[in-house]
Amino acid sequence: MKPAYTTEVVTDEQDFAALAPAWARLYRRCATATPFQSHAWLHSWWLSYGGRGRLRLVVVRSGDDLLAVAPLMAVRRPLPALVPLGGAISDYGDVLVDDERTETAVAALTGALAAAARTALIDFREVRPGSAVERVYELWSGPRRRVSDSVCLELPAVPMDELLARLPSAKAQRVRAKLRKLTALGVRREVVHPDAVDSALRRLLELHRLQWQGRKVTNEHLRARFCEHLVRSVGPMVRSGDAVVTEFRLDDDVVAVDLTLLSRRLAGGYLYGAHPRLREHKADVAVMLLDACSEHTRHEARGTLSLLRGNEPYKHHWRPEPVVNQRLLLARRRTAPLLSAAVWDVAARCRGKELLRRWDERREERERAGGGRP
Repeated sequence: MKPAYTTEVVTDEQDFAALAPAWARLYRRCATATPFQSHAWLHSWWLSYGGRGRLRLVVVRSGDDLLAVAPLMAVRRPLPALVPLGGAISDYGDVLVDDERTETAVAALTGALAAAARTALIDFREVRPGSAVERVYELWSGPRRRVSDSVCLELPAVPMDELLARLPSAKAQRVRAKLRKLTALGVRREVVHPDAVDSALRRLLELHRLQWQGRKVTNEHLRARFCEHLVRSVGPMVRSGDAVVTEFRLDDDVVAVDLTLLSRRLAGGYLYGAHPRLREHKADVAVMLLDACSEHTRHEARGTLSLLRGNEPYKHHWRPEPVVNQRLLLARRRTAPLLSAAVWDVAARCRGKELLRRWDERREERERAGGGRP
């Protein structure tokens, strides 16, 4: 009897590109998928960041359709491992699984991953709780470990009025005053048409550079390869409803551009650029952006408005819920030492961060005791 599915490890870049239509259909059938698992995002990322000979897409097929995909690449340092495509510029890592055939798809994908893991650790970073890959983890028969990864802050996907209702009355009044200030200044927002997305994204990155000039910035956001990835991926995502680009105008000038990513269950503001002119006018950019982002959820049944990775103090003004991403480590018995080494490395890094935090606290205490002198 012919099996209901086949499995394959795709290593060719052109074959990756050719998977786009089937990948898109699977993406729509996977409720837990985030925009960081879309073909447009990951294929573009590979073109900008991938390494020759390292592509490892573990796919489960049923005829011309895909039942599951684990988008991975092989790395050798610090340990031999298979890690998700998307890298550090993607906030969530996951696999895609067909919701209509979950049991078959997960079982087949788990078996294919076990075969692919003969000589390497499988290391899924930034797994959002409830993701599809957690089903693989539950079914995995070999050594496995779950450790904490980055913190994401999440709000309910509701209109701004309902977000304000979560705040103490005095703070809510201050936010309303800031919204009125934006209106009084004449700040207008406009969703960018798909045909104009490329130029809007280039404006976003230029404004982002201006906004952070002279301050600590994520250097990757200023590099040409990141610009190429963003421009190449977001246009198709806007056309498919997985992203929206918004421009903010003051008089006739574009003073800010925001990129928000969308999926069935969440919306998240990914990146923005704002001209210093806005702060000169005492406009609260964070309030302006959240107001626009919440508008994108008004007519959709998305449950989460994600502030994505990062535990910055300004995000806590909105009383978000901290949600800790997970790191799922999967091995076979022969590769169990790699898993142990990865867990040891995680623990060592955590201890190092804690020691650094304590040192900073003691230094601040000494400075306060000495009247501000180091």
